Amino acid sequence: MFKHEKQMFHPVAVEKPNPQYAALLQEQLGGANGEMKSAMQYMSQSFRIKDPEIKDLFMDIAAEELGHMEMVAETINLLNGHEVDYTKTGAGEIQTHVLLGLNPGLINASGYSWTADYVTVTGDLCADLLSNIASEQRAKVVYEYLYRQIDDKKVKETIDFLLNREEAHNAMFREAFNKVQNTGSNRDFGTTQAAKMYFSMSEPSPQNTTLNNIAGKPPAFQ
Repeated sequence: MFKHEKQMFHPVAVEKPNPQYAALLQEQLGGANGEMKSAMQYMSQSFRIKDPEIKDLFMDIAAEELGHMEMVAETINLLNGHEVDYTKTGAGEIQTHVLLGLNPGLINASGYSWTADYVTVTGDLCADLLSNIASEQRAKVVYEYLYRQIDDKKVKETIDFLLNREEAHNAMFREAFNKVQNTGSNRDFGTTQAAKMYFSMSEPSPQNTTLNNIAGKPPAFQ
């Protein structure tokens, strides 16, 4: 069961409309590393999880991502302003001006529709957790790129909040992985000598490197 509370997870505002930037921000609404993708991925993965604590973690983060999705959509709405005018969007996605009536859509910054192909579900908790850790890391990168390309202080406050929440989710998924890392695919594979052989295929190799050891510990980068 879900309940919508008419309160943003964090207040959103803009200093002035900026339709061009609204088109960029669409990436975090309907893009491959956006909030819709994260919410659907974590929720879908949770259905098979037997550990009640980790199952709740997945559902809790999925629910928060839906709240983030609302924040991004409202920010896009404010940035689009109230006049349909495609000339305000000099490049990239213009569907909001010719099809959606400025309504934030489930599309990315280039106007491509959101797709369930963005969602990764394997049924293996270790694999799914590693996928989620990577997903949060990629989302952080996109938000960092977005942060650098806007001077609007109100928008930057929103992005800063969302970026830091991605870091919090990343840390929670890492803790969950520590709990289960000797289960599933991590238990079933990686048990033979072949899993302990490491090769350096680049010649000449840097001096004093440990990467050309063919047995023992995995490579350590310094």
